[in-house]
Amino acid sequence: MPPNTTASSGQKPGKSGRKKGRKARLFLIVLVLAIIGGVAFGAFWTVSTVRASLPQTTGEITLDGLSGPVDVKRDSYGIPQIYASSDEDLFMAQGFVQAQDRFYEMDVRRHMTSGRLSEMFGSGQVEDDEFLRTMGWDRVAQEEYDTKLSASTKKYLQAYAKGVNAYLKGKDGKDISLEYAALGFRNDYKPQEWTPVDSVAWLKAMAWDLRGNMQDEIDRSLMTSRLGPQQIADLYPDYPYSRNQTIVQEGEYDDATQSWVQGDSTATTGSVAGTGLAGNTTAPAGLESQLSGLYDVLDDLPTAVGVNGNGIGSNSWVVDGDHTITGKPLLANDPHLSPSLPSVWYQMGLHCTTVSATCQYDVSGYTFAGMPGVIIGHNQDISWGMTNSGADVTDLYLEKLTGDGYQVDGKVKPFTTRKETIKVAGGESKTIVVRETDNGPLLSDRYDDLVKVGEKATVDSAAPDRGDGYGVSLRWTALEPGNSMDAVFELDKASNWTEFRNASASFDVPSQNLTYADTAGNIGYQLPGKIPTRGKGDGSLPAPGWDSEYNWTGYIKQAELPYEYNPDRGYIVTANQAVVDEDKYPYTLTTDWGYGTRSQRISDLIESKIKDGGKISTEDMRQMQLDNSSEIAKLLVPKLLKIDVADPDVREAQKLLEGWDYTQDADSAAAAYFNSVWRNILKLAFGNKLPKELRVEGQCLNVAPVDTTGPADEDQTVRECGQRAADQAQPDGGDRWFEVVRNIIDDEDNDWWKAPKTRLDKATDTRDELFGRAMKDARWELTAKLGKDIDTWNWGRLHRLFLKNQTLGTEGPAYVQYMLNRGPWKLSGGEATVNATGWNAAGGYGVVWVPSMRMVVNLGDLDKSKWINLTGASGHAYSAHYTDQTEIWAEGQLLDWSFSKDAVDKGTSDTLVLKP
Repeated sequence: MPPNTTASSGQKPGKSGRKKGRKARLFLIVLVLAIIGGVAFGAFWTVSTVRASLPQTTGEITLDGLSGPVDVKRDSYGIPQIYASSDEDLFMAQGFVQAQDRFYEMDVRRHMTSGRLSEMFGSGQVEDDEFLRTMGWDRVAQEEYDTKLSASTKKYLQAYAKGVNAYLKGKDGKDISLEYAALGFRNDYKPQEWTPVDSVAWLKAMAWDLRGNMQDEIDRSLMTSRLGPQQIADLYPDYPYSRNQTIVQEGEYDDATQSWVQGDSTATTGSVAGTGLAGNTTAPAGLESQLSGLYDVLDDLPTAVGVNGNGIGSNSWVVDGDHTITGKPLLANDPHLSPSLPSVWYQMGLHCTTVSATCQYDVSGYTFAGMPGVIIGHNQDISWGMTNSGADVTDLYLEKLTGDGYQVDGKVKPFTTRKETIKVAGGESKTIVVRETDNGPLLSDRYDDLVKVGEKATVDSAAPDRGDGYGVSLRWTALEPGNSMDAVFELDKASNWTEFRNASASFDVPSQNLTYADTAGNIGYQLPGKIPTRGKGDGSLPAPGWDSEYNWTGYIKQAELPYEYNPDRGYIVTANQAVVDEDKYPYTLTTDWGYGTRSQRISDLIESKIKDGGKISTEDMRQMQLDNSSEIAKLLVPKLLKIDVADPDVREAQKLLEGWDYTQDADSAAAAYFNSVWRNILKLAFGNKLPKELRVEGQCLNVAPVDTTGPADEDQTVRECGQRAADQAQPDGGDRWFEVVRNIIDDEDNDWWKAPKTRLDKATDTRDELFGRAMKDARWELTAKLGKDIDTWNWGRLHRLFLKNQTLGTEGPAYVQYMLNRGPWKLSGGEATVNATGWNAAGGYGVVWVPSMRMVVNLGDLDKSKWINLTGASGHAYSAHYTDQTEIWAEGQLLDWSFSKDAVDKGTSDTLVLKP
C-alpha cells in the first residue's frame, strides 16, 4: 500500500486507497516518506550505525538472572546452539540470542498482535489497530497467560522475557537495528521491555493466517452477484476421494466409545483428554452475502506467516524403517508460507548439558523469533512436522442490532462492551468502543464497508426485518483462551507416541496436521486442535446470529480426532488434503480441503521407490521435496497438442510442448509457455466471468450486465474493473481449479468454454476454440514479457522471487529499499506442485508463497539430518547471515544439521559465554 495521505488527517481511506499494493508487505506498515527523505536520512545511515546493531557472538557477556554459565555456539551460518544447566537458563539465553538477531522483527510483531502499530508508525496505522483491538488478540493472550497456562510454561515465558530484556538493557534504538535508527529520526521511538504475553500473542497471528476456509466462505458469497448456484458449485467441486488418498486410511470412528480407533492396541495406549459434542451439519438455506467489505478488512490485516489464508499449504511425510536404507524412519517437512525477510523461521538448538528433572530439554529445530521453545524439529527421541489441516474454525454471523443490543430467538441481549485507547506517535490518542455478541466481536463497527454486508446480505423469509442493515460478527476458536503454548514445551520433551499425543491435545490453535517419527522406529499422525461442532450449518456460508440453532454446540473431543500409528503401508503423507473419508467420520471438519494434488504426487513418488523392496534415503526425501512435475499439464498438454494452429508463431510455441516431461525447471521454455496457456485458459473460461470483487484490481473488461444470462457481445456489455490485490485474486490456478477443469474437460461444449468476441477475437463456443485462443494469447503475452525469440524463454525469467524487508524495505525511499531488500531469484516449481513455489494465475507469474524452510530428519542418525531456511539467522541487513542460506535454498540444497554435542562442536565457528 502506498502512503495513505488521508489517514493522517483522521479520514478513512477509500477502498482503492487501501488496496493498492497492500500485499507488497507483511505488516502493512505505512511510513510517510518525508520522515526519511533526502540527504538528512542518508547521513544518518552511517557505518557506525550499521556496526552498532550487529550482535556480539564471541567472548563473554554477563547477564543478571542466570544461575550458571551458558554457552552459545554458532556455526558458519550463524545458527545458534545453546547449552545450559537449567530450564530457566536455557530459555533466558534463547530470549537473549533471538533478540540479538531479530529484535526489530519481534517488536513489530508484538505491536501488530496487540493493535499498537500506531505507537511505532503514526496515524496511518490507526484503522488497522482499531480492527486488531476489536478482535483483541492481546486480551485473549493475557487471559491465557493468567488462567490457562501451566506454572512451568509461565516460568519459561518469564525466563525468555528476562533474556530479551537483558539484551535491551542500556541500548538505544540505533544500537538494536538500522530500522530503529530510521524511526528514531522521526518520532524518537524507543523499544519497551518484552513481556511473556508478547510471546503468547504471536500464536494468534499464526492462527489468523492458518484459520481455515474463511476466504472460501467470502468468495462463494461474492460469486452470487454474477453466478447461479450450479455455477458456484462447479467452481467448488467435491473432494476426489476416489483418486486422491486421504491422510488417514486405517481405522474408524467407534460410536460406542466415541473415539477414533485403529484396531491396534499399541496405538491407543495412554489417555488423551478432550471435550465436545457432535452437531448437526446441515447447511443453512438461502444465506448468501455480498461480502466485498469484509474481504477488504480481512485483506487489510497484517499477514503474519502467509498470504492471508490463500495458498497456505505445506508438505510433511514420514516413511518407516522397513522402507528406508537406515532401517529407521525418515521425516520431511516444508511449510509453504509467503516469503519474508527475514524468514518467519529461526533455527536453533536448545540443549541441557545434562538432561534431568531440573533441565529437561535437548531439542533442535525451527521456532519463531519472539517465542521460546522449538515449534518444528526433533529431540533426542522423536521428530515431528506440521502442515495446515484447513479445519474450519471460523464462522461469520449476521446480527440483528436493536438499540444497545442484538436479537437472539426473538429477544434482545445486551452487548458486552469495552473501551480501547490507541496511542499515536506524533498525534492524539483515539478511544474506540468494542461491542461483542455471544458469537464474537462486531467487526462491522470498525469499517464502513462492513455496513454494506448487512445491507445486502440475502436471508430467508424467517429473518428479522433488516432495517438499516445487519451487523457482522466473527466466531473464531483463537479468540477463546487455550493452551497452545503448553503444547510447545510438551512436544519439545515428549519421548514417545503417547507423550506426543498427550502434548498435541493442548495444541488448540491453529489446527495442524502433526506427523511423527521416533528413534524406536515408529511413525504416526495426529489431528489436534479445537475444532467446533455446529447446530445448524456447516460453516461454508455466513450464519444467522439471531437463530441460536446455528450456534456452536461444542468441540470435537481429542479422543475422537483421527490419527494413525504404524500403518501397514509404511508411510504417511500430509499435504493439506482431506484428513479422512467423509463416509468414515461423523463430523464435518471442513467443506474446503485442498484437493490432494501434492499429497497424491508424494504418495506416488514414495510408492515408486519402495515397490519391489526398494529403500528410501535422506537424499531421496530431498529430491521428492524438489519435484517440479505439473499435474495439470499432464491433463491438458495432450489436448493442446491436438489443436490445429494456423499462426506460425503460435505453432512455434506449441511445439515447445512436444516431448515435454511436464517438469517445471527454471530453465524450461515449455514450462513458461504452458503456464501462460494455463493462465489464459483460466482467464477466458472463468476469470472474466467472476464479479469484480474477485478479479485483479485495476484490470478492466467489458462484462454482461448482472441480469444477462450467458456471455454477451461487446456492444451489450458494461465496463467493470477488478478490486482485489493481484496475489489474492481468482482464479488463482491452484488445485481447486485443476479439479474444476478436470470435471469439464471431456464436455467440449460446456458453457464454461464460451467466451465473448472482442475486437481482436471471435467468440468461442467449444473447449478447443477457447484453448486455441488461450494458446495465441499466451504466445503474445510471453513475446511482450520475454521477447519474440522462444529460444530465450524460460520459466525462471517469469517465476521470480523477491525478498523484501518487512517495513522500510517496502515503504521507504528507493535507496533504502535497495539496502534492505534482496533478489530476484529465478525459481523452479510452481502452483500445486510438491516444490510449491506458488504463483497466482490471475495476478501474474511472480512467486507469492514458498517452501519457507525444508528439513529431512534421519531418526537412525540425527546428525545426518538436513535443513535449510529461506533467508538466514539474522535480521540485520548487513550481517553475513541476512540471506546466506537463500541461494542454497533456491538451488534445492540442504545444510548439515548437527545435533550431538560432538557434531555441534565440530561445526562451531563462534562461541559466546553468557555468565551470571
